Amino acid sequence: MIKGGKTSVLTYAEKCKNILTSNWQGYLNTVKADANGSKGEIYSSKVRYFVKKGKPYIWVPENDMHNVNTMIDERGSFAVTSSFTGPLASFLKSMKKSPARVALMGEVLHLKDEKARLIGESLKEVISSEKSMIEKFSYSVLGILSSSRFSRGENLQELFDSEKRYVVLKFNPRSSCMYFDSNGGTHEVDLEEVNGTKPDPLSSHTMSLIDGINQCEARRRALVLFCITHLNKNAKDAFLLSIDRKGIDVLGKVLGPIRSDGSREYQWREFRIAFREEAHTVETFCRQLVEMEEEALKSISNFSGI
Repeated sequence: MIKGGKTSVLTYAEKCKNILTSNWQGYLNTVKADANGSKGEIYSSKVRYFVKKGKPYIWVPENDMHNVNTMIDERGSFAVTSSFTGPLASFLKSMKKSPARVALMGEVLHLKDEKARLIGESLKEVISSEKSMIEKFSYSVLGILSSSRFSRGENLQELFDSEKRYVVLKFNPRSSCMYFDSNGGTHEVDLEEVNGTKPDPLSSHTMSLIDGINQCEARRRALVLFCITHLNKNAKDAFLLSIDRKGIDVLGKVLGPIRSDGSREYQWREFRIAFREEAHTVETFCRQLVEMEEEALKSISNFSGI
């Protein structure tokens, strides 16, 4: 199921776009201010958002400090991290390994009532569309999603079900976009390239699929088989790190190099497994996973003579 060539690897712009469009929460940072003006200190809080035409629209409580800050100083930054729960989140924390994340610099603008209402209606349409899509999924897809604790639609729906009153802010990215990979590397990405990149067709359900697979022991065992058969790596354990239309990124516990005393230890390493054909729907993605599992099992059976 592996496909060669550079086309199997996403660009940094695509990675940025995937993180921004697949998540629903991020950290908004604004400059603290009061009646006397800007103080220069930074106020940060977790907020919920969605992306429309490349711009994050952010919901903050009516009495939140961001509302005062941005009235006086529009400068701000917005950071979004690949979200994980369950066994993967615990593992990454124990390893002191940070998930990939995106940081944007720009301006935070207040939307007037009518524009805020229209953005709210747009978000409701997105939530409704995702819900309708899920109702049409096959049993195999629903099996994965049911194992997940993530639901982007449900988390965003809480904005409308809550008794809290919210203000809608528009974040206008300016000048720079930074991508921080899971190994600590920092990459500056051209904003125009990010804006010109289409969202991955799996982005609406990316987090749910990743978590659903990592929460399922049978799926985790399949990831181990992928490392063994597709990558020729003797894996002991594995987690799914990310997915996209071109393939999956796996964190595998594999045997390291032979040391001077002849011993070998298991090490956690990231691997890329590309699809034979791009997965432009959730159904196609899950079908290819099943095919990969069948191929891996067949390969193991042939090798062991079963």
